[in-house]
Amino acid sequence: MNGILLAMILALLIPMYEAWKDDDVWQKMLAFASIATKTSIMILVVSVFRDDWNIGVAGVIILSVGNAGLMLLAHIVKRLNEV
Repeated sequence: MNGILLAMILALLIPMYEAWKDDDVWQKMLAFASIATKTSIMILVVSVFRDDWNIGVAGVIILSVGNAGLMLLAHIVKRLNEV
């Protein structure tokens, strides 16, 4: 389990590096969406290994609702740049 989580954390560092080096707002939004998705998948993996469904429900909520807020923010930023 520790090896799987370590691999997931290393995969999580890739979008963090991409967001750090690029100044484009859209690239940063995509990187943060990727981070949110990977983090929620990590939560789901931990919940399955621990057999704790309360943690799994939190992971599913983050996976389904977390990116919707980020996409709404991206749409608002896009509209503000058009004006």
